[in-house]
Amino acid sequence: MGTAQIVTLIILVIVALYTILLYNGLVTLKHNVGRAWSNIDVLLKQRHDELPKLVETCKQYMQFEQQTLEKVMQARAAVSTAREAHNMAALSSAEGALRTSLGGLFAVVEAYPELKADASFKTLQARIIGLENAIADRREFYNDSVNINNVRIEQFPDVIIAKKFGFKAFELLRFKADEITDVNVKTLFG
Repeated sequence: MGTAQIVTLIILVIVALYTILLYNGLVTLKHNVGRAWSNIDVLLKQRHDELPKLVETCKQYMQFEQQTLEKVMQARAAVSTAREAHNMAALSSAEGALRTSLGGLFAVVEAYPELKADASFKTLQARIIGLENAIADRREFYNDSVNINNVRIEQFPDVIIAKKFGFKAFELLRFKADEITDVNVKTLFG
């Protein structure tokens, strides 16, 4: 084997190793996005399961506020549908409706001191506040993961590997400006 052949072989090995490193890096990023979404999905499911308990607890006290309770349940259903479909645009809209309806529910609760004092209600309130905060944290992590993935698949030389192996961009989970702030349930209870 001549010197030129050895140099060519070394260059081919280096290019192959570099290609493998790029590919593996893109695979890791893709799976990080999936993991970040799974974290959000788990929290959305937990909140989805807690809301009927909250509504049932409220129904015991709030006989004349059915419209408020129905709005919460409709918004809950919309979030669930968007979550299951992985539809980020519908999810952001449904999350906004849920936040608004929860804010309305907690504002109405002010008129029911017995409900505010109920131990089950307090427990559910604390659980939902915790879930809302965790969802906000996970949403940020998800968007960071999506952004890193989307930037990498557009950068050279990663774009070559990304196109060749079909790596795709993910959609950010965006919210309208009024939906960005968390529902601060504690302040609604004075």
